[in-house]
Amino acid sequence: NYLLGVGRADCTGPVAEVPLMGYANPEQVGSGLLMRLYSRAFIVADLDDSRRVVFVSADIGMVSQRLRLEVLKKLKSKYGELYRQDNVILSGTHTHSGPGGYFQYTLFWITSKGLIRPSLNAIVNGIVKSIDIAHQNMKRGRLFINRGTVENSQINRSPFSYLENPAAERSRYSSNTDKEMVMLKMVDENGQELGLISWFAVHPVSMNNTNHLVNSDNVGYASYLFEQEKNKGMLPGGGSFVAAFASSNLGDVSPNTKGPFCVNTGESCNNLHSTCPVGGAKMCMAMGPGNDMFDSTRIIGQNIYLKARDLYEKAYQEVTGPLSSAHQWVNMSDVSVELNATHTVKTCKPALGHSFAAGTIDGVGAFNFTQGSVEGNPFWDEIRDQLLGEPSNETKACHKPKPILFSTGEMTRPHPWHPDIVDVQIAAIGSLAIIAVPGEFTTMSGRRLREAVKREFDSHGTPRMDVVIAGLCNVYTHYITTYEEYQVQRYEAASTIYGPHTLSAYIQLYRGLARAIATNTVQDLPRGPEPPVFNIGNMTLLPPLTADRMPVNKTFGDVLQEVRQQYRAREVAEVTFVGANPRNSAENATEHNFLTVERYTSTSDSWHVVWNDASWDTRFYWTKGSFGRSNVTIEWHIPRDTEPGVYRIRYFGHYKKKLSNNRAVFIPFEGTSSVFEITTL
Repeated sequence: NYLLGVGRADCTGPVAEVPLMGYANPEQVGSGLLMRLYSRAFIVADLDDSRRVVFVSADIGMVSQRLRLEVLKKLKSKYGELYRQDNVILSGTHTHSGPGGYFQYTLFWITSKGLIRPSLNAIVNGIVKSIDIAHQNMKRGRLFINRGTVENSQINRSPFSYLENPAAERSRYSSNTDKEMVMLKMVDENGQELGLISWFAVHPVSMNNTNHLVNSDNVGYASYLFEQEKNKGMLPGGGSFVAAFASSNLGDVSPNTKGPFCVNTGESCNNLHSTCPVGGAKMCMAMGPGNDMFDSTRIIGQNIYLKARDLYEKAYQEVTGPLSSAHQWVNMSDVSVELNATHTVKTCKPALGHSFAAGTIDGVGAFNFTQGSVEGNPFWDEIRDQLLGEPSNETKACHKPKPILFSTGEMTRPHPWHPDIVDVQIAAIGSLAIIAVPGEFTTMSGRRLREAVKREFDSHGTPRMDVVIAGLCNVYTHYITTYEEYQVQRYEAASTIYGPHTLSAYIQLYRGLARAIATNTVQDLPRGPEPPVFNIGNMTLLPPLTADRMPVNKTFGDVLQEVRQQYRAREVAEVTFVGANPRNSAENATEHNFLTVERYTSTSDSWHVVWNDASWDTRFYWTKGSFGRSNVTIEWHIPRDTEPGVYRIRYFGHYKKKLSNNRAVFIPFEGTSSVFEITTL
């Protein structure tokens, strides 16, 4: 038995004008909303409340160091020493459709227009609020664990790298991806359901890099389905049951199960360099199982949800035992790794290889880079040397065979481009060990890490531990491939920033944490060097919020393009309003809802909200015009099982108005469509 608490809070942030974080495509800027982003928090405490562990999964690309440090600072001011570096794990789901701009290292500013305070604040506040809610709702309860196989939901997107791993190692596994889902179920002592955490390795990139609507992708849709099922009668985002679908060792795992094809010719481009005969690497893109990216998101999300539901209903194995957690900061650019009694190697200062710029089959790069380049390109190297300086010989030698594109560890203006100080962390809840990793481990890297940690527990008298990897935790350090995968330098290897021995270094470090937990010597672990906090004002290229204007003879919220009078299920109701910049709302109203779909009830002569902007079936588009004008289009993709009746769509916004004394105010407004009827098929 434990004390358990769960909480969920909105962390969406600005849905317009902010670059989305994930594909590193500067053109992929938010301009609307498909689904809201949430932070989901789970607290487990001993019955005597002597120890606690917090696990947070947030619908964001990854947790940044800046984000973690700000969250911990807020928790400290609220709760003192209760929630700390060592017992709080913050994990990102790795959606590629959330707002960016919450990083302090310079590399991430390039594609996300600097440090964007409203974006960072929304995530910090959302995470803290979800922990607050969990903290306030602690009650006695029980934990159950289950595991099972998810089919038809992933492929390995770098199979040629995977094949570099030793044949004897590969022969122990039936697949080149980890298909196993691990699920932790939480109920209170009366058997009331509280929530669940699922860990499964897949990239949330069913929505591709042409998408401009903020959303939580396939794993977010799985959360949505589970929470809608358990929180009956509540709008999306409401209700007390919390279902987190957290990331794991997803480094080389894509949900785009049809595999890579040349967009121009339709032939397969499943080759070492992911290139097409005509158009090169730019034309090689992977396709999901659906007709379009929305459909693929739905299919993959539903697969994951259905497996989770099955495992949840059959979770009988109880988790019991003590809680513990261990954390260290490590300078990852300078770790000595003992490979064996005679051989010691070192990690390197961070650097990205040429193939980093190629991108992947889930989102290709902007220039003519290809994956699997072990040679540099003189043209780009020359430009790089002129703009950013040439990598030192030491760094070049350390990273071999990686040809270095950006020697980020040697780039310090205006601030360092990449972190040196990295978090390693393990939390143990009875027989479950959660390894919080600071990036994207590939399938085989994750297998090696889990096995090493499990062996360490075994050899120190803690056998039969369930070891799970939680991805994208605490600080972002890109990818971690095996030494063998590193040799062929596809995207994941080129993005293994601390060099060929990165994985070996992490295995050594996490074994140390596991040993400390197993032998009850966590207090003797050195804390390690603290990460820096850079003093960054509002360094951003985000356009300033100007005053909103409306067309002649119109006002904000007026309808420009009306709905039809009648629809059937599976059609799309669409209405366009005179709009205003959605950033106004994000910055001036917490928990702002942009739209509702409402149904008329004749018996009470009133309207009832049936859907909101967090609903999967509603889409909110913002189109920026000139001279401060903009339009908002709301679509409702009417579900099959919609009750016939009379409906309307409403829009809620804020417009910015300049006052004479050079101050500005934000004024709320709303718009309502005409009523329309939904008839039976």
